[in-house]
Amino acid sequence: MFSLSVNDHVMIAHSLPHEFFGPAQSLHGATLAVEVTFTRAELDEHAVVLDIGEALALLDDALTPLQYANLDEHPDFAGRFSTSEAIAEYIGTRLSGSLEDRPDIGIAVHLRENPRAAVSYTVANRP
Repeated sequence: MFSLSVNDHVMIAHSLPHEFFGPAQSLHGATLAVEVTFTRAELDEHAVVLDIGEALALLDDALTPLQYANLDEHPDFAGRFSTSEAIAEYIGTRLSGSLEDRPDIGIAVHLRENPRAAVSYTVANRP
């Protein structure tokens, strides 16, 4: 299995309005470090998993709707908690849609919320 990882960050605001989330119930900002790993069992005809420039552009496109957004007002998070896990799923789903013509490329999203906590999401039905 071959892999290519690219990274960036996204700055968001949100609240998690349930007593389960303690102080995160209030509106607060977060800067999330984002790493995406693309995988492929075999290299393509150019001997790559995915062109690095394309991978960076795909990640940028996936993050742009979130950048500096208040997720409490973001239509894709209406009626759901905008947890780090949900944000990772959102990014993975957008990336998967961008690569729907290449189902042989696996996608895993890793979000670091702070130096001590991170979440991951692997897009299902991909290798």
